[in-house]
Amino acid sequence: MRGIIIAAAISLACAGTAQAQDEDAFYEPAMPLPPPPPANNGGIFQPSNGYTGLYEGTRAHRVGDLVTILLIERTTTSKSVQSETDRSGSVALFPPLTGPFAFLSPSDLKASGRGSFNGEGSAGQSSSLATSLAVTIVDVRPNGTARVQGEKRMLLSQGDEWVRFSGIIRLADVDAENTVLSSRVADAYVEYSGKGSLQRSSRPGWLTRFFSIISPF
Repeated sequence: MRGIIIAAAISLACAGTAQAQDEDAFYEPAMPLPPPPPANNGGIFQPSNGYTGLYEGTRAHRVGDLVTILLIERTTTSKSVQSETDRSGSVALFPPLTGPFAFLSPSDLKASGRGSFNGEGSAGQSSSLATSLAVTIVDVRPNGTARVQGEKRMLLSQGDEWVRFSGIIRLADVDAENTVLSSRVADAYVEYSGKGSLQRSSRPGWLTRFFSIISPF
């Protein structure tokens, strides 16, 4: 039994480590695409050396360019449920006046029942997040949209915290300062989490998690 518990704990730890490594690799910044090979045409001006057109300006529009996402999220939800049911029924039998069951009284052959239920519940949640995060363009699409992703890590004395973001933006929404509001991002994924002593104290231990998985109740 002891060997099974130790093996399960090692499996859970390895699975968590592999998942964390995959997530870290996914949010690595995208590097700019390599320039095309230079053309040997003898000209002084070579576009392959890199240039920005006069009409393009400095707005982010290529893979590897930086975009600042202004995260201003505020969510307030509430829900209430109330239900009430009432049900009743009765049955009565009349015995024959003659025969072996004539001794029965009509009041002895009556039955009735009634059931009722009344329940209500309510739930509410409120959350807010206000910060800015610089991300990189990882994919530019022909329809004028681009996929961005990035993360910000903070190493604190009581643990680490990070903010991860990914989504799809319109290049037309990028302003002169290369910023985009989070409300204009499609398929946005925002993760604000961390690890350390504070996070460990708010989570159950590995043995408790193991028994909660195998417990049938």
